[in-house]
Amino acid sequence: MKDELVKALVCNERVRIIVNSTTNLCEEARKRHDMWPTASAALGRVLSIGSIMGSMQKNEHEKVTIQINGGGPIGTIMVDCFPSGDVRGFVSDPHQFYTYNDTGKLAVGVAVGNQGTLKVIKDLGLKDDFSGTVALQTGEIGDDFAYYFTASEQIPSAVSLGVLVEPDNSVSAAGGMLIQLLPNALEEDIVKIENILKNIKPMSEMIHEGKTCEQIICELFDDAVILSHQDIHFYCPCSKEHMSEALTTLSLDEIQTMIDEDHGCEITCHWCDTHYQFSEDELRELIK
Repeated sequence: MKDELVKALVCNERVRIIVNSTTNLCEEARKRHDMWPTASAALGRVLSIGSIMGSMQKNEHEKVTIQINGGGPIGTIMVDCFPSGDVRGFVSDPHQFYTYNDTGKLAVGVAVGNQGTLKVIKDLGLKDDFSGTVALQTGEIGDDFAYYFTASEQIPSAVSLGVLVEPDNSVSAAGGMLIQLLPNALEEDIVKIENILKNIKPMSEMIHEGKTCEQIICELFDDAVILSHQDIHFYCPCSKEHMSEALTTLSLDEIQTMIDEDHGCEITCHWCDTHYQFSEDELRELIK
């Protein structure tokens, strides 16, 4: 099933809900970065909410960057979010595998840690970027973003994120849900949403059952007004041309050393782990 993102209004259009399925893009991220299960779950959760946040931007040239560092062994999590709902991202240490002793579930909070911050940077194409930073609450990602929306953006929100990782390390189901109260929301809407959240299944479980994003929304809310569907992907705009431009920031002596000693060079994009090779002749052209 392809990855998608669906937006809707519920509770007589007083509440916004956005749901996405991100199984394929999370699996692609796992493969690209050779991630172990807990790292896959952590990055997958951030990619899922990042896709939702990117899709909320109004201009196609805007971009959201998420940066999380909770002091845990996974290090920093970085995700770029585009208005299309596409995302890219990485973690400092992809080889992390922790589980909770009592449940056996992947211990994302242990890997991420909770002694740090969640920072959201919005590039709106203006002179200065907008950024909001909050202290991490649990390191489990979902709770942390619910707190971010409420504390930093002043929008009461509920967030559900899930990534199911199989024994062979592959991601078999992943997705996210964001529920936000609009300014005209009523107390009865809050009560209804709280009751729904008490009984909701994990996102990864619903997606693993084969439910589409629209089906999930309509099963939770009987008055859902579907606004849009869009396909989403793991997407990195890097290219050899961009890497060539990066090389031109080096001094002529540094490039010449690459030619004389290394007979070329290789540059790796940290966002997607794509490797770009430059021959001696290509480096000489750069010097020219």
